[in-house]
Amino acid sequence: MQDAYERCVYLERLGLFGCVQCGKCTAGCPINYVTTQEEPFNIRRLVYDVLNAPGEELASEKHFLWQCTTCGTCSLRCPKDIKPRDVVMNLRSILVEDGTLPPAIRDVLKSISINYNPWSLGKEKRAEWYKGLELKDASEAELCLYVGCTPAFDSRLQKLARSAVAILQKLGIDFGIFGTEEICCGNEIRRLGDTWSFDALREANTELFNGCENIRQVMTLSPHCWNTFRNEYPGLKAEVLHYSIFLARQLASGALKPAKEFAKRVVYHDPCFLGKQNEIYDEPRALLKSIPGIDFVEFDRNRENSLCCEGGGGRMWIEIEHAPERLANIRVRDAVEMGADVIAVACPFCLLTLEDAVKAMDLEGKVQVMDILEIINTTI
Repeated sequence: MQDAYERCVYLERLGLFGCVQCGKCTAGCPINYVTTQEEPFNIRRLVYDVLNAPGEELASEKHFLWQCTTCGTCSLRCPKDIKPRDVVMNLRSILVEDGTLPPAIRDVLKSISINYNPWSLGKEKRAEWYKGLELKDASEAELCLYVGCTPAFDSRLQKLARSAVAILQKLGIDFGIFGTEEICCGNEIRRLGDTWSFDALREANTELFNGCENIRQVMTLSPHCWNTFRNEYPGLKAEVLHYSIFLARQLASGALKPAKEFAKRVVYHDPCFLGKQNEIYDEPRALLKSIPGIDFVEFDRNRENSLCCEGGGGRMWIEIEHAPERLANIRVRDAVEMGADVIAVACPFCLLTLEDAVKAMDLEGKVQVMDILEIINTTI
């Protein structure tokens, strides 16, 4: 523990000495809104502690580290270009190495090592989303549709994967999938602090993709998968695109032409891993605005100021105890007050968290959560 702590502090101090303790990170942190006075999440204080902690007990005492969604708002707001989110990830890695983990996180990491997915399901279950579909192997096509773990296994999100297939087929695009050979991208695992499992996944995925000479592009359904492929897989040869970017290109070329009316008021929720962390704001909006009959509106908190839904950074498996409010509830309430019929998302995690909030707030007849893929598929 001591050695791990010293390595972490040494690495982080190289970048953290510029911190002026202005507090913009904490002021912008969405989790700060929904934690209690008894157990606050104060990212400014955490940076200070890392710089000044006297001993190795720092990480072990910070059990609230699991509250962070790694949305990146703190890094975006910092006037000194410091990355407080990386402090959280590195401190989490100490806890992973030491084995000091919440049971739910331990189960996720164990499943990754055994099943190559975080959901404790065998690889044969990946085939369920494409039952009845005749799809070629990714090695035989120039475009690989990378579905990702959650859309492959979750019954609600399997509709996203099937919508993506339907759209690509309607556009006449030659594509393939890896099917049961697809494995986790590792984005959430890295943010949970398990850098060792992430390295193994990165090596396996790089070998899988690069071993298929035909593949020129990879299209992901999740911005989380796209984020890690784009920014953390330096050896990947293929161009990796989130579906919103791929389809926006099809729209610009005239290949994608939504024709059927979608007469609803739609508000778009910017996913953190697509917007704040990778600056993709215009493409999803271009897709939505191209649809006939749509009444497109914006949240007050949009683009780089978008409110995190609490789905990232491992928070799919961890709940904040005694939280006075959930960020997803705030987002849904804002949408209802705007008179929105549909909250459009471009992320599987966002869809699940916001849809759960709609159900928890008993608003299922008032507002609906849909992925842009689902909307596009109904209009072409």
